[in-house]
Amino acid sequence: MLRLSPVTSFCRSYCRDQRPVIFSSARRLYSATADTSVEPIRGLETGVSASKLLLRSVAAVRNNAELQTQNVAEGETRKMNMCQAINDALRLVLVTDNTSVVFGEDVAFGGVFRCSVGLADEFGTERIFNTPLTEQGIAGFAIGMAAMGHTAVAEIQFADYIYPAFDQLVNEASKFRYRSGNEFNAGGLTIRAPSSAVGHGGHYHSQSPEAFFAHVPGLKVVIPRSPVQAKGLLLSAIRDPNPVVFFEPKILYRSTVEQVPVDDYILPLSNAEILKQGKDVTVVGYGSQIYALENAIQMIERDIPGISCELIDLRTILPYDAETVEKSVNKTGRLVVAHEAPRVQGFAAELAAEIQERCFLRLESPIERVCGLSIPHPLVFEHFYMPCAVRVYEAIKRSLKY
Repeated sequence: MLRLSPVTSFCRSYCRDQRPVIFSSARRLYSATADTSVEPIRGLETGVSASKLLLRSVAAVRNNAELQTQNVAEGETRKMNMCQAINDALRLVLVTDNTSVVFGEDVAFGGVFRCSVGLADEFGTERIFNTPLTEQGIAGFAIGMAAMGHTAVAEIQFADYIYPAFDQLVNEASKFRYRSGNEFNAGGLTIRAPSSAVGHGGHYHSQSPEAFFAHVPGLKVVIPRSPVQAKGLLLSAIRDPNPVVFFEPKILYRSTVEQVPVDDYILPLSNAEILKQGKDVTVVGYGSQIYALENAIQMIERDIPGISCELIDLRTILPYDAETVEKSVNKTGRLVVAHEAPRVQGFAAELAAEIQERCFLRLESPIERVCGLSIPHPLVFEHFYMPCAVRVYEAIKRSLKY
């Protein structure tokens, strides 16, 4: 009788049920370099719901140093998910800036993710309105409004469909100020776009296109990880005097819930945040990837006593905070970078090259990149595509053992 290997059993079981089911007699092998003596997750509560990074209580908000500097830590808070926090930020902009408008496909009735729900009723359809289904037209119209002095907040319904607007953003919005000698600009422009994997989006509703825009001088690119971050960073992006592309990991819209300050506050762009101090390995990411990194760190620190990892959320990837990463790597001597986008020419390659130049004599091991596969984003096989906590765990272990 043909006997299936443990890996074959795992793969066949996954394909049949479209979920990872492992026979009780099989040992999970994650890669050719995996330590098969240990099941890395082994009882650990993983994912956003178990994250210790979220500000779930009023006390956590009170103790947050960044919110303290914004003078909102002691104020009123409200329990919000990321979708609600973005809605709250948009409402504040509309209240405080009479030139602001919000528009995009289906935005007037709330958008497909309901981030703009209720705004048209409150502020009217002259300021909150639908557009035709034309991403190039949405971006071009937004650039024109921004150039005429308005604060234009445009939504691209899914980041996967931002490519028809690429020419407008790369050749027009980013260059307005430069080509006119600062006589006019499109600094009032913000493009919001739901991005990244959601578990069932396939190749047209799961992409992470941030690296395309991170190559463009004149744009800023921001990706939040939580409701508190989304509100503060979106308010900063809208009020920044430069055009900003604001990618929102859509899987976090309702899975992340925090106590969010009700008051108006901004979080600085281009400032990375150190979420956890450590001495042995620097681990860097952004957006929804942060939670996989958190779990990987928990596993490695459990399995190798005495090891501690430093976790950094870049938040802004153009222009990004290389100095914070450099300082950390000079301390730890090791770097692991992760993101959902494909590995080849992804943003991790840029960060790895920059830190290699800055920290070459301090590095104790090659810089590790843990990224999505260089294939179209799969549907049934998304589980294998994603840079999950176990793949990051292995990368950290390789870096430590080098």
